[in-house]
Amino acid sequence: MSGGRHLAKGSQKPELPDDGVIRLYSMRFCPYAHRAHLVLNAKGIPYHTIFINLTEKPEWLTEFSPLGKVPAIQLPKEEGNPTLIESLIIAEYLDEKYTEVPLFPKDPIKKALDKVLIERFNSVVSSMYKVFLGGSEAAPGALTDISKGLDVFEKELSSRGTPYFGGEKPGMLDYMIWPWCERSAMLKYLLPDKYEMDKDRFGKLIQWRDLMINDPAVKGFYLDGETHAKFMKARRENVHNYDMLVSDAKRQRTC
Repeated sequence: MSGGRHLAKGSQKPELPDDGVIRLYSMRFCPYAHRAHLVLNAKGIPYHTIFINLTEKPEWLTEFSPLGKVPAIQLPKEEGNPTLIESLIIAEYLDEKYTEVPLFPKDPIKKALDKVLIERFNSVVSSMYKVFLGGSEAAPGALTDISKGLDVFEKELSSRGTPYFGGEKPGMLDYMIWPWCERSAMLKYLLPDKYEMDKDRFGKLIQWRDLMINDPAVKGFYLDGETHAKFMKARRENVHNYDMLVSDAKRQRTC
């Protein structure tokens, strides 16, 4: 394990116990890796975390992640110790393998429709990153696009009539869009106008957001908007301070 630090070029391959526990290769501020943590946490699946410096990747990373990506999960209980990459592939595999806590709907149509919504959220993600990385200069048009994209999810949540997209508790759709919803809290620290979601326009989503923050799976990997903004501001300056949480014991999750 990496002890919270992000292993970089020149680092030794971590020695992990031969205990059959899943190994998750992650980066603490990566929203796609965040998805994998959420699913593992929601299902109560034990796992070891190895954090990776994505700017100076360790040479041995491709042994476990052929494309050098995170998230990647190594499955030591499976024949050949296979590794899976891509957050959605990992999430669906875990849901099919560990059925005790199902996250996708059992009905094939409902599952397919939820996967469509996960895909549609990509437009919100791309608009968010224009603001995250571009600041106020990118904000006027991008903020409009973010709101238009979120309209779809506000309407969907209202039509379902449940506190979560998954019903009375979070499901896969909730967890797959949450990493960016959590990061949206950094907008008030990145924009001069202290951006807040429109309470009238997004009443259901705001209620959903407040419930999600208190979900045990979310709390296990949660960072506040100010912390996300600190990392993003450094990234704008081409500084990738992956280990900024290592000395903060209260915020650093260890596995």
